Amino acid sequence: MSTLLKRGSKGAAVKDLQGLLNQAGASPALFVDGDFGGKTEKAVIAFQRRMGLVVDGKVGTQTRTALRMAIAPPAPARPEPDKSAMAQPLPAEPVTGAARAIAPPNVSALQLLDTARLINEIIVHCAATPEGKDFTVADIRSWHKQRGFSDVGYHYVVYRDGRIMLGRPVGQVGAHVAERNTGTIGVCYIGGLAADAKTAKDTRTPAQRGALLWLVKTLAKKHRGVKKISGHNQYAAKACPCFDVRKDPLGAIV
Repeated sequence: MSTLLKRGSKGAAVKDLQGLLNQAGASPALFVDGDFGGKTEKAVIAFQRRMGLVVDGKVGTQTRTALRMAIAPPAPARPEPDKSAMAQPLPAEPVTGAARAIAPPNVSALQLLDTARLINEIIVHCAATPEGKDFTVADIRSWHKQRGFSDVGYHYVVYRDGRIMLGRPVGQVGAHVAERNTGTIGVCYIGGLAADAKTAKDTRTPAQRGALLWLVKTLAKKHRGVKKISGHNQYAAKACPCFDVRKDPLGAIV
């Protein structure tokens, strides 16, 4: 577990923090002396406010992660698939299957973080990637950073085999639905396009369906303020997530 850094902390970890804050554009630039004083605290608060983090002037796992991601250049990744199919209407025939939550295969290593950020809604997305092809959080992060995002826009990503992977820190406001990022958690599954990459399609595998249901149920229980589970297409003229959450078992969670 990472050490919490706050006013009064001293040492090499604070030096590292001050250097990262300078790279992130601290103004005025900090003197890297390993002493977490008032100027360092102000720089942390300014960064937290700019990144949509909980503003407390303290640096724990989530602020540290957001800081490192914000200054990291886009990593090499496979080209982003064409997303024009997302302009199509929802597929006429929804995928059906057992409405059973299934813990992901990586559940023992999965840490769903807490946050003081008020959460009232979980919004489901697809990555708009071709059916049968695997993509990673790192791929999506690179695509999003190339667009100018500070990090991957989603908080959680569900792989085709059902593994649940962390995206940006849950304590940081996401970048997944215009005008709906505050107070929401963005969850994305890999897929959403037919194998031809030209047609919107609910491509969720059985493992994804079970893991997605498990994740949203777990998040709704963890974040007691959640009152609604919705899909991206309820707020934008997009097929994403390529099914109607309101008619899916996900929509009945709360």
